[in-house]
Amino acid sequence: MERSSNPVLKNNIFTKAGSVDPALAMTIQGTVNKTLFLLGLVLLTAVWSWANPAKLLSWFWLLAIAGLVVALVTVFKKEWSAVTAPVYAMVEGFILGGLSVLMEKSYPGIVIQAVGLTFGTLFCLLMAYKSGLIKATENFKLGVIAATGAVALVYIVDIGMGFFGVRIPFIHESGLMGIIFSAVVVVIAALNLVLDFDFIEKGAQANAPKYMEWYGAFGLMVTLIWLYLEILRLLVKTRRR
Repeated sequence: MERSSNPVLKNNIFTKAGSVDPALAMTIQGTVNKTLFLLGLVLLTAVWSWANPAKLLSWFWLLAIAGLVVALVTVFKKEWSAVTAPVYAMVEGFILGGLSVLMEKSYPGIVIQAVGLTFGTLFCLLMAYKSGLIKATENFKLGVIAATGAVALVYIVDIGMGFFGVRIPFIHESGLMGIIFSAVVVVIAALNLVLDFDFIEKGAQANAPKYMEWYGAFGLMVTLIWLYLEILRLLVKTRRR
């Protein structure tokens, strides 16, 4: 099985899960259906937190920690993903709804733009992948993996520096360098979708267990949420400028 730069969809996960009877195996359509279900849960809780932002503020950090814990449990206990993936989706919906309403108050119209760009990117890359216009070759994968690792390293260093009251300027500023940085990260996040499509397709071909549909949907959700947040960040910077 090929690698994916998505941290929850890599290192031969599908083949390690083993092969089962094709009638009981993971399918692409099943993964798509579960992804849509998870998106529905995100939307449901996001709408609630959008309507009740004051109630969310006191729980925000607790929800953030809970989301991280559930994600880690899902990664290490993939067979539980039928339960943990929906829980993760609901928690992330609360968080995204709260962040989105704050951004919307400061920059009216920005959320619908970010949502539209996120799903527009998903659709375009899916079509490009299915048509063969973009192929997840080994060099392509290695490039995306390296770029994703570099972004993760920059963010980790920035968080570490933040404990000492120092930040990497271009990450947060709305100047030209800040906008270019965010635009590059958006592209990298989007390219991760291509690797995820390829990874899930190969998982279905390998007759991975049925529960891996939930895990595959969870992996796509991680990438989509990251993409939405990075697009939102980019739009905020352009508005400030």
